[in-house]
Amino acid sequence: TIFRLCKAADSRDPETGAHIVRMANYSRLIAENLGLPYSLQQMILEAAPMHDIGKIATPDAVLLKPGKLDQGEWDIMKMHPEVGMSILDGSHRPILRAASIIAHQHHEKFDGSGYPQGLVGTEIHVYARIVAVADVFDALMHARVYKQAWPVEEVISHLKSVSGSHLDPRFVELLIENVDKAVDINQRYPD
Repeated sequence: TIFRLCKAADSRDPETGAHIVRMANYSRLIAENLGLPYSLQQMILEAAPMHDIGKIATPDAVLLKPGKLDQGEWDIMKMHPEVGMSILDGSHRPILRAASIIAHQHHEKFDGSGYPQGLVGTEIHVYARIVAVADVFDALMHARVYKQAWPVEEVISHLKSVSGSHLDPRFVELLIENVDKAVDINQRYPD
């Protein structure tokens, strides 16, 4: 049911392809290497695909725009974490509680410059900090209407450059230490 819900949201944005499967697996890889218990690794794997569920309410003119968003469009796009949280919030099921947190906080930045709440560092839930690294890694590894895929060396360089500002430095380090496994995941789930 969860996967089908994610595919429903994902179907509106054909550019993302297997993105939700790849980034969920990168997230589990980071969680594993962080030493989280297996049950939490699995919860992150299953909850991570719901990170962008709020985009289901984003108008096509914004979501599918091939170029850069203007300020008004960007303001609309930035609403998807709140919408995602509202879709998933209120359940007693641990996976949906985790997914709600991830949906709400995955665009927060480690230095506090993210949205929607401007959380800083460990104020951002560990699940969301893990998913943010996985999400950025996958977005850079794949072509989108507005950019080409980056070589893995450039992706690593970029992750290092935003470590401590955009992304949690420990989780960036864990992904880079396991980049061969991440590349294997990337190749296992092509668009």
